[in-house]
Amino acid sequence: MQQVIKIIVMVLFILICVALTFLVLMQEGKQQGLGAIGGIADTYWGKNKGRSMEGVLVKSTTILAIAFMIIALLLNIPVLFG
Repeated sequence: MQQVIKIIVMVLFILICVALTFLVLMQEGKQQGLGAIGGIADTYWGKNKGRSMEGVLVKSTTILAIAFMIIALLLNIPVLFG
């Protein structure tokens, strides 16, 4: 039973790795946001960035990165999966 759980966690880990890679590649570079220095960030898109597609990508990346770290730590605890 312990081996079955380990296989399921490993498959989940691989899926998270692929999804995280995909999400990071979809995001725009931070250099495109340098207009904030000149005050351009006060536009509609600057104020509602959290509701835009870019905001969703950033939140999804953060959640998947946290899940990646937790599962990586769980897989390296010898007591759980021997």
